[in-house]
Amino acid sequence: MADKRDLDFTYSMIDKVFRLSIGEMGDFSGARYNGNFSMTLEEAQRAKHQFIVDQLGIKKGTNVLDMCCGWGPFLNFIRNIGAKGIGLTLAEGQVNACRKNGLDVYLKDVLTVKPADHGIFDAITAVGGFEHFCTLEDYKEGRQEEVYRKFFKTIYELLPTGGRFYMQTMVFGKNMIAQEKFNINADKNSDEYICAVVSDFFPGSWLPYGSEMVTRNAEPLFKMINISSGRLDYIETTDQWVKKVWKFDLKKYLLFLRLLPQVIFKKEFRIKLNMLNDRANKKCFEREIMDHFRIVFEKVQANFN
Repeated sequence: MADKRDLDFTYSMIDKVFRLSIGEMGDFSGARYNGNFSMTLEEAQRAKHQFIVDQLGIKKGTNVLDMCCGWGPFLNFIRNIGAKGIGLTLAEGQVNACRKNGLDVYLKDVLTVKPADHGIFDAITAVGGFEHFCTLEDYKEGRQEEVYRKFFKTIYELLPTGGRFYMQTMVFGKNMIAQEKFNINADKNSDEYICAVVSDFFPGSWLPYGSEMVTRNAEPLFKMINISSGRLDYIETTDQWVKKVWKFDLKKYLLFLRLLPQVIFKKEFRIKLNMLNDRANKKCFEREIMDHFRIVFEKVQANFN
């Protein structure tokens, strides 16, 4: 899994800019427009949260674990309907922001959580977390599916039979290129360049190859209840994020000025700006180098003999 340093690089560094742009408990994962692109980003994010609640049967009193909880948008949503939520993340900036807003969030690797830590949950979510579980080194050394099987075994132990798990993840699509071709110095409109930018934006992370790799490694512990592609939704979400990040706000632009030395002297920080300026993530979805899926699983009584 991407380690704390990797996730802090991606999430804690942009913490203040993001919250000033998207909101104190903004959602940094694909929204659910479901074909209606006249919706605002906020409406589409609420639609996603309601979809998860409906699919998992979350109601007042339901005990929910939100893995890789971000800045707590889903935890806040279910808090408002009376459910009980615990969040986990490895980004320290997110933990601090969540706790400031009264959410029960812990700095913890979700791959190590056990029933003894927080008990058994009625429902579990991982919105945007699965894409960080396999590292590039895991992939190169042939451990990718082993990582995924271990994760589903962790989820299995945290749910009762019949309990449901919702995950939302990017995957590599049908036009994915070989990792050896990634090149940050290639033409800026090339697949080689945009893949390199996205890879550098999410250090320590390597995506699954299609939804099939995900569902295959969930068996025999889970059966799939629902699956849908959110690729077009993610393209629209990305457009809305970029507009909001660059929209003028005095506090935010003063923060940009304070970050200027990092832009000048730190190559890693310039990579962050490349992601926004070149919209590499969006291009990957438009070219079907990457896809995006929402999947609902239900725990079955597996036979380990």
